[in-house]
Amino acid sequence: MRLVGRVLLFLLIVMLGYQLWLFGHVWWWVEHNPSASAFMEEQRARLLEEDPEAELHYKWVAYDQISPHLKRALVASEDAKFLEHEGFDWEGIQTAWEKNLKKGRIVAGGSTISQQLAKNLFLSSKKTPWRKAEEAAITLMLEQMMTKRRIFEIYLNVIEWGNGVFGAEAAAQHYYKTSAARLGAGQAAKLAAMVPNPRYYDKNRGDRKLLRKASIIQRRMWAADYPA
Repeated sequence: MRLVGRVLLFLLIVMLGYQLWLFGHVWWWVEHNPSASAFMEEQRARLLEEDPEAELHYKWVAYDQISPHLKRALVASEDAKFLEHEGFDWEGIQTAWEKNLKKGRIVAGGSTISQQLAKNLFLSSKKTPWRKAEEAAITLMLEQMMTKRRIFEIYLNVIEWGNGVFGAEAAAQHYYKTSAARLGAGQAAKLAAMVPNPRYYDKNRGDRKLLRKASIIQRRMWAADYPA
């Protein structure tokens, strides 16, 4: 029993240490920009296995240097209640659950922008039993310590947008040979439509499903509210 107690204490200390490590990173990023994310590092390793000279396409830009069209498109596509919730859209989660249950497979997600950012910054793409719990804990930290504007600014800069392409500036250059600030409504809608499966759409830019979704997003953009 004494050994079991020691093991449990050790595990508790490790878990507490990990939470403090997460807290420290989130606290630092309130005012400092991340130089990379867990997803970036994972994709960098994958690309280097294929090509030892491969590099990620990534460039941080300030919030005001990103087109309002892209901000509206992402809110309309990924998280219409971003300004209203505190990290979790419970109604959206229930709707996604019902859709997946009806189809018998995962066809919809319920993750908010905050949850997506938590996953991108700290977690790998591997699905584990405790991943959702980790994601929830990080989401709460982000929401409590950062403004919605700061959460959205980091999200816009670290989100994956193609094979080795991360962030709005790199995506704008990669797909349209322009800057994130100059993206038009149609371009922004298409980029937002790519978010759920960016590497596939990078290779299949004329995919009918992608174009149809981009058209729907563009029609909804006008009603999307984003952090000023």
